[in-house]
Amino acid sequence: MLASTFLEYAYSSTDAIKTDDRNRLTKFWVPTGGITPKDAKGEDTHALLIRGGFLRQAHSGIFHLLPLGLRVQEKFEQLIDKHMRSLGASKVSLSSISSEDLWKRTGRLEGKELLRLKDRNDSGLLLGPTHEEEITQLVGSTVKSYKELPLRLYQISRKYRDELRPRQGLLRAKEFLMKDLYTFDLLESEALETYNGVREAYVNLLTELKLPYLVADADSGSIGGDTSHEYHFISPNGEDTVFACSSCDFVANEEVAQPKDQLFDKPGPIYVWKGISKDRKKLVEAHIMLDPNQSAESAEPSDLVNLHAIKAIFPDLDTSIESSPEELWKPAQVNPKPPTKGTAIPPARVVIADQNVHAFRDQLSFEEQNASPSLPSAFHYLTPTSKIHSLRRLDDASPCPSCADGRVSAHRAVEVGHTFHLGKRYSEPLALTVQNAAGKPALVQMGCHGIGVSRMIAAVADALADAKGLNWPRVVAPFEVVVVPGKGVQDVDAERVYDGLVTGGVDAVLDDRKSMTMGWKLGDADLVGYNVIIVLGKAWKEGKCEVQCRRLGIKEDVVAEKLGDFVGQLLGRL
Repeated sequence: MLASTFLEYAYSSTDAIKTDDRNRLTKFWVPTGGITPKDAKGEDTHALLIRGGFLRQAHSGIFHLLPLGLRVQEKFEQLIDKHMRSLGASKVSLSSISSEDLWKRTGRLEGKELLRLKDRNDSGLLLGPTHEEEITQLVGSTVKSYKELPLRLYQISRKYRDELRPRQGLLRAKEFLMKDLYTFDLLESEALETYNGVREAYVNLLTELKLPYLVADADSGSIGGDTSHEYHFISPNGEDTVFACSSCDFVANEEVAQPKDQLFDKPGPIYVWKGISKDRKKLVEAHIMLDPNQSAESAEPSDLVNLHAIKAIFPDLDTSIESSPEELWKPAQVNPKPPTKGTAIPPARVVIADQNVHAFRDQLSFEEQNASPSLPSAFHYLTPTSKIHSLRRLDDASPCPSCADGRVSAHRAVEVGHTFHLGKRYSEPLALTVQNAAGKPALVQMGCHGIGVSRMIAAVADALADAKGLNWPRVVAPFEVVVVPGKGVQDVDAERVYDGLVTGGVDAVLDDRKSMTMGWKLGDADLVGYNVIIVLGKAWKEGKCEVQCRRLGIKEDVVAEKLGDFVGQLLGRL
């Protein structure tokens, strides 16, 4: 391709929209530059998404996607579709509105984050944050025989959650896009095999993004089930803490990560952490034995206590109360409601002890150890469950609880996916059965597996952003290449460069906005985060393009005839 003779080109005051088949920025609504969100204090990536023209905030926790943002979202959806097809999953689209009755039957109706409403007939409805109930009812009304299993159904749809404090843009919003896959098998062994297949598909998907990630053992939470894993991108802005061992494959979310058992040879001082139940009627005490050579006064609750472990033992714990729980609890003890005839006095004080306190319990007096004021004599003493060995938090650089030699590293991370083996958690209350080979009804084994598409957009943007702007992985970039012609370059030459790239399979866009200067357009290209920028500038008179790839640190003049191969090699590295 030869460069044209330099011609003076008159810039128009407005950019006319051309209607050919080429991707042109004059045909895209891209309101970029200069706008910083009000709630973006310290949230650089969210600010970049706003200023880059990817989204705008409509209300607190609610966002509109603009054309560039929608292209990124659609590429994420295509990537997800590809890996769901590898599992043999069929795509569906369920209603966002669910019945309160279904959620009541599964015991999930009273969640504070549910957006509930009533129709004109006073029927209780809600906007679904997940669809376990609806998909279980749908399959139950349709699938009758074990011969129709296994079954894998998924959707990518909007979900809703009444977040108390929406924050960090798309990472914690009231409305969000999520992929939810539901699996149905006859036997538990088959369901677990399916679960492992889904995990493999998730790993393949994350690997394709070419970003560092962690797969962690996790707590199943309100979804239920007894096996689950979380999928995280490492990020200093993440809300989660994930521990990973340097010597083995141990990776766990802080909710389930337990320090290695450390049994003392003699009793040490006891640190007492206090909390309160959600109904304010029970004072919760966690008694943790410190090292015999460590003083109780030196311990800080935030550094020592694992609230997740305490809540696993006492689920009614109100983790939002961080100080003075006794002041909230005392009013409930002034005129306690008398028990009905034949019932026991409900406990007013819940005491939870770690394994060292249990080991030396015959030598200890709780009242003497914590010097607490006199408390009601009725209390309930809880022992840790079989899954809880310590009430302590696992700390960075602690010995690995899984192997003999390793130490764990604590990583701040953003959760973008979660897989759950549900078993009969939903099939039992909603009576999802099929006829087995013996002609008898059998409860179906289920799994549910989510990917937060909106969260992934924000997390991926955050992973590669720098001082100049965004930097997308190739597979989800709004466009892989932007062609930026300078003053004096004829439209036909810019179009030929563009056409040559597209013919070679490159997803390109032409920045034909004549109302903007070259410097502004190059700054805008950095902000948006195209993988490669091709500049038709001064070197174009010699038949050369300037090729820039910020992520790889490349800025090089390339003759037009070799441009396609050179760009292809760069994209192959991204």
